[in-house]
Amino acid sequence: MLILGIDPGYATIGYGMVECKYAKFAPVRFGAITTPAGMEFPARLEMIWQDMTILLDRCKPDVLAIEKLFFTSNKTTAIDVAQARGVILLAAQQHRVPVRQYTPLQVKQAVVGYGKAEKHQVMEMTRQILGLDAVPKPDDTADALALAICHGNCEGSMLAHLK
Repeated sequence: MLILGIDPGYATIGYGMVECKYAKFAPVRFGAITTPAGMEFPARLEMIWQDMTILLDRCKPDVLAIEKLFFTSNKTTAIDVAQARGVILLAAQQHRVPVRQYTPLQVKQAVVGYGKAEKHQVMEMTRQILGLDAVPKPDDTADALALAICHGNCEGSMLAHLK
């Protein structure tokens, strides 16, 4: 199964595709979509949609795993990220790619085995699981790969259905 993990944002959108076979993971492609800070916000959304469309055309994933939004402080940032996330979901829908959503707690539990793991622990375990020499940069890319691993570990388990 080819799983495309997406860490949503509007300045940097991490993506990471892994192949999952028999509970073994192999990295396929990973990186980040970025938009310029000075660009008008609607143009940034268009750029995200265009780049996601190209990515989906090239990768042809079986499923897209994306982080559920959870913000406690900056509501303006949350609204902007939610709009970018909507554009990402639209691109997935247009390509008929099923979408699965996971909370940060679910990702930590599925990747590290502990729902309150720290970010650096998730990143290091992601690196180890994928056999990479270093943790991918930017952090959004590592987060996207962790989301893909989460889906591979959760698909078919009760963890995928936790709220």
